[in-house]
Amino acid sequence: MSALEEWVARAGAALGLDPAAVDVAELLDLTRDVAHGVARPAAPLTAFLVGLAAGRAGGTPAAVADAVGTVRALLADDGSAPPPTEH
Repeated sequence: MSALEEWVARAGAALGLDPAAVDVAELLDLTRDVAHGVARPAAPLTAFLVGLAAGRAGGTPAAVADAVGTVRALLADDGSAPPPTEH
């Protein structure tokens, strides 16, 4: 087991999460894209926001995938569309 896998397992267990449900590669790819496309400090903050949004949506792997998809759409957006408003 790599140090990364061990850390995700330990941290996930300590937080009461199923570490097997974490798509580490997808989250690392997302944070890399945010770091290069926005700013390096935006990467960990984006990961936090994805986790928070996924948790509010039920905390399932599908909720994480939806949150990741939302952020990927923002990265692809040229910035001309107004941000979504919360109802």
